[in-house]
Amino acid sequence: MRFLLNLIIIYIAYGVCRVAFVMENWGLFASDFQWSSVPEMMHGAWMFDTSAILYTNVLYALLMLIPLHHKETRGWQMTAKWVYIIINGVCIAANLADSVYFKYTMRRTTNTIFSEFSNEGNIGSIIGVEFLRHWYLVLLFIIIMWGIWKFYFMGNSKRSARTSSKPRGKQLVGYYVVQTVCFGLFIPLCICGMRGGATTAVRPITISNANQYIAHPQEAGIVLNTPFSLIRTIGKKAFEIPNYMTEEEMNALYSPVIIPNFSPSLNNSSSSLIPNSSKKNVVILIVESFGREYIGGYNKWLDGGKYKGYTPFVDSLMQHSQTFLYSYCNGRKSIDGMPSILSSIPMFVEPFFLTPASMNDVSGIAGELKKKGYYSAFFHGAENGSMGFEAFARKTGFTDYFGRTEYNADKRFGGDKDFDGMWAIWDEPFLQFFATKMSEFKQPFVSAVFTASSHHPYKVPEKYKDIYKEEGIAIHKCIRYTDNAMRLFFEKAKTQPWYKNTLFVITSDHTNLSDHAYYQTDLGGFCSPIIFFDPSGDMKPGMRNAIAQQIDVMPTVLSYLGYDRKYVAFGCDLLTTPDEDTWAVNYLNGIYQYVKGDWLLQFDGQKAKALYRFRTDLLLKDNLLSKEPKVAADMERQVKAIIQSYMTRMVNNQLTN
Repeated sequence: MRFLLNLIIIYIAYGVCRVAFVMENWGLFASDFQWSSVPEMMHGAWMFDTSAILYTNVLYALLMLIPLHHKETRGWQMTAKWVYIIINGVCIAANLADSVYFKYTMRRTTNTIFSEFSNEGNIGSIIGVEFLRHWYLVLLFIIIMWGIWKFYFMGNSKRSARTSSKPRGKQLVGYYVVQTVCFGLFIPLCICGMRGGATTAVRPITISNANQYIAHPQEAGIVLNTPFSLIRTIGKKAFEIPNYMTEEEMNALYSPVIIPNFSPSLNNSSSSLIPNSSKKNVVILIVESFGREYIGGYNKWLDGGKYKGYTPFVDSLMQHSQTFLYSYCNGRKSIDGMPSILSSIPMFVEPFFLTPASMNDVSGIAGELKKKGYYSAFFHGAENGSMGFEAFARKTGFTDYFGRTEYNADKRFGGDKDFDGMWAIWDEPFLQFFATKMSEFKQPFVSAVFTASSHHPYKVPEKYKDIYKEEGIAIHKCIRYTDNAMRLFFEKAKTQPWYKNTLFVITSDHTNLSDHAYYQTDLGGFCSPIIFFDPSGDMKPGMRNAIAQQIDVMPTVLSYLGYDRKYVAFGCDLLTTPDEDTWAVNYLNGIYQYVKGDWLLQFDGQKAKALYRFRTDLLLKDNLLSKEPKVAADMERQVKAIIQSYMTRMVNNQLTN
């Protein structure tokens, strides 16, 4: 009985953590939340909490239920209590921490977090900042732990191991019979609770099972808990090949093998260089957290037409660029953005960086253009090795890497006094370094920079504190700062000899904090800019009524340069694909989101879950799945082909040609 009562206390603690999670992230759920679904969500939450509580308390259960009389001593019981307090304290801390982290990733934290931040030396500082910023969650943790300690059922055992006496005769037999029966009953019940069901047809529940209890994928965070997400992703394969269709059927619907339709003048696979007329440089700016929401040029309709945004420079640049009304990122983390943009690899299930498939042969823009005589370099102002960017850049063909070490070694710049104290060199000086170094490169070159300043903890340099003040939400001042840093970068670039012979690509790694309902939906959380700017005027500017995604950057750039070799890219060439045939795909909490034409299909890997007219149903309120079965069936087959092709190539190391 003591054991069961103590487990009930943990159920209550998990419930309190869930309430805190919902309150902390209510802005992400409010616009789509259906109160009628609360009972079903709570049923799911109970099931996932049961699994997590049983997994994490198995040692405590063993200490409390093992049929040994010695467990009745005071010393044994105190040991059991401390095991209970420590393990459940860690779990509660994880749940409360995810209340903060969720708004950036839109999913509960999984086991890959240990790999994701394995190279970072600033985790202590980040946690310290969040302790101060979210002091109320720290206070809540203290209150919960006090309650667990205070109301723990210890029982009446006061005997020490030295003075305890065993029951004798029938009393002894009766004690062991009862204890053995209780222990024997608990084992199958525990296994059923961990698995999420009792029948043989029930497979152990996974994160994706949360989708059967919710109306929208991002609500999976409410149903799940962090300990469960961590436990269920330990040692799990990220990629398994589904058997949706035959290989012939799959290839007829979709193939990531790009065979350029090059002109006769380029029809020479042995040529080492792209013709001089097409040997443009390529400069890719991956701007941290630079979501579409912050850019006025994408949102002239927002706030009744009064929205101005926070990016006056990018707004002005868009007037001379080719952009896309519906452009999306393919993941929600920085480590998702780099493979998507530079190698046309979307994030499905887990970040590509953190899966065994990252050891596959992988190419990218730099690797393909190296075959044509291009020099390449990647820039990131953080500590060298941070986030695994340097390793990925070199693996995909970048010749050189310039990080914080190289910046500090260049005496023309400010060195470590330009470090933001948390992540990296401030954007303004690092982008000036970026422009300066490119002027030293032999043309043609391809270079990419990953900025850092528009990021938690949302600070700007001291000299800009009175210029970029707090407004709206915390990130807005940082967006203004980074927008100005890009303005200064382009001012410098204009004076360089390589400028007019360069194609610029601007996008973000992912989105970030939001204060508009449109950008808080399942799809809105993936709204990133994709901007192509050629100062020579060779690319027609304008906003296309088309869909674009990060994985389209590589095939589009290579097409623009007249690249003539076969390669693998999961996206499409936006220059030759009609607007009505453009598409995008992303993955959120076990749901694949496939966008094409007027439609958004949500697919859980087995069947379609929802279908929306995303262009007019801005908040995704009207699920038309039952009303448009043919549209749903066609889109489901297409997304199945994309998924099966992706998984097949990941598992079989077929990411290059």
